Amino acid sequence: MKMKTFTQFKKEAMKRSGVRKAMKDADIEFQIIEAIVKSRAQKKITQKALAEEIGVTQSALARFESGRGNPTLLFIQKVTTGLGLHLTVK
Repeated sequence: MKMKTFTQFKKEAMKRSGVRKAMKDADIEFQIIEAIVKSRAQKKITQKALAEEIGVTQSALARFESGRGNPTLLFIQKVTTGLGLHLTVK
């Protein structure tokens, strides 16, 4: 059996409607995380400092920023507020 590249695997997987939907749903989550991480980096705030500011552990913030976990809306709101951002849903 020949090994597939990730690109080949993804192309074949995206033919399945369930996979396409899951990828679209995950894309929204990753866009939010990316915007938050960029904002924190631009403001030169460490994970530890932000975590202390908003009352969570640094490891919880790290899990959120890496996409490992299922954050609540309250958690996302704490993070955005801690960065001086406003969470808007369109």
